Amino acid sequence: MAEHLSRPALAPASAGLGLRRALLDPMLDAEPVAIDFIEVAPENWIGVGGRLGRRFAEAVERYPLVCHGLSLSIGGPDALDEDFVLRLRDFLDRHHALIYSEHLSYCTDGGHLYDLMPIPFTAEAVRYVAGRISRVQDLLGRRIALENVSYYAAPGQEMAEIDFIKAVLAEADCDLLLDVNNIYVNSVNHGYDPVAFLRALPAERVRYIHVAGHYREAEDLIVDTHGAAVADPVWQLLDLAYGHVGLQPTLLERDFNLPPLAGLLEELAIVRRIQHAHRPPAGLHHAAA
Repeated sequence: MAEHLSRPALAPASAGLGLRRALLDPMLDAEPVAIDFIEVAPENWIGVGGRLGRRFAEAVERYPLVCHGLSLSIGGPDALDEDFVLRLRDFLDRHHALIYSEHLSYCTDGGHLYDLMPIPFTAEAVRYVAGRISRVQDLLGRRIALENVSYYAAPGQEMAEIDFIKAVLAEADCDLLLDVNNIYVNSVNHGYDPVAFLRALPAERVRYIHVAGHYREAEDLIVDTHGAAVADPVWQLLDLAYGHVGLQPTLLERDFNLPPLAGLLEELAIVRRIQHAHRPPAGLHHAAA
């Protein structure tokens, strides 16, 4: 399986920002800012022309690009939209996207549901989803990463969430987009130990990391909103994640209630401080055998 890359891979100790249209002008009109890469939902930019298209082209020329999809519906009951996958391949290749990721969920059932629905945690679903992932990887000519998602119900559950995720990754031979906020949200909503869950994930499959904010509805209910600053327990889990999987490129997600760009850069600085604590000491080399 070929990888279509013309830029170097992202550095492990890199920090990126989700590109929203409201951020496009501030990011491009200022002096180059402390952002190592940007992430976009390709569905929001495929076919966009005019001024927005030109500004987007400027952004991906300045910043390395990763893509995080919204509508692949990898676990959905409908047939894969292979025409969309081929358009996606063209977009990824044309803009030299370093990574493509999607959600381990589904969003279609006879039409778009406009939400991310939970896949039943069953052995049958593992086989079904893994087959669809393999087909997408073949069509794209590249490995993809699937994100552990937040969910609020587990219909038809026959196995633990962690076992389902690990089984899909192994059978499909794909990568993991590790979302530490989703681990924390699910741990509160479903009553499990987030640290034990994190440490059970296969470190060798992690391609990059997401960190985001949430809304606490009640002591036992958190809503994954991406509309607030990252909470302290999620920062702590990010620190533990680097201890488990090593340094990885890390993306700050913020979808609405956007602060000024300076506020987002302050949160990116926290990512960098945590990463810095996990860097090996300067000049440290393995002794020759």
